[in-house]
Amino acid sequence: MSHPEKVVVITGASRGIGAALVPAYRKLGYAVVATARSIAESGDPEVLTVPVDVAQPGAGSRIIDAALSRFGRIDTLVNNAGIFIAKPFTDYTDEDYEAVTGVNLRGFFEVSRSAIAAMLAREGGGHVVNLSTSLVDHANSEVHSALASLTKGGLNAVTKALAIEYAGRGIRVNAVGLGVIRTPMHPPATHGTLAALHPLGRMGEVDDVVDAIVYLESARFVTGEILHVDGGQSAGH
Repeated sequence: MSHPEKVVVITGASRGIGAALVPAYRKLGYAVVATARSIAESGDPEVLTVPVDVAQPGAGSRIIDAALSRFGRIDTLVNNAGIFIAKPFTDYTDEDYEAVTGVNLRGFFEVSRSAIAAMLAREGGGHVVNLSTSLVDHANSEVHSALASLTKGGLNAVTKALAIEYAGRGIRVNAVGLGVIRTPMHPPATHGTLAALHPLGRMGEVDDVVDAIVYLESARFVTGEILHVDGGQSAGH
């Protein structure tokens, strides 16, 4: 069991933004606990992979227990795992609702509850970053996103609530409100249409998101913030 200076837990770490955060945090000197429903083992001894579905009861304690057993501490949690299903509101099914709320809300609750408890168990505080969407602040008639707004809007609200609840214990809580980011979930044929949704005229890149999270990691006087990384979407169109 190694005891690095700092440890980050990243959910949804098998691809896209989550996968890119792993080397970014390693460059900052953090050991990484990377989770996803399916994720391969890492050859880096300072990267622990935990295959788990964060929507399942008990997932949070399983992840955090594994992290503490391997590294002895938790300093940062990045709640990156999320599901987006775009449909007209009345077309959503019970299965859609269960899938989206399961990952976006239950997953957040599961992992954050255990991670914050681990942060409180020692001196030094900690940091939680929640990935959200700018659609919470600026609805778009071209994007059917009621379930995203329902769940990610909740994350924005709880970001502020937890930031205030734990400010006196040195735990910061922030969120990143994203526009459309170029990841494997968006087929190349859709990129032109998606780029046009942003005032800057392009989709976001994974590096744009990683840079924002790395900034928040070092911004010791920032908590309760919803940092928009959305090409201007939340400002208007």
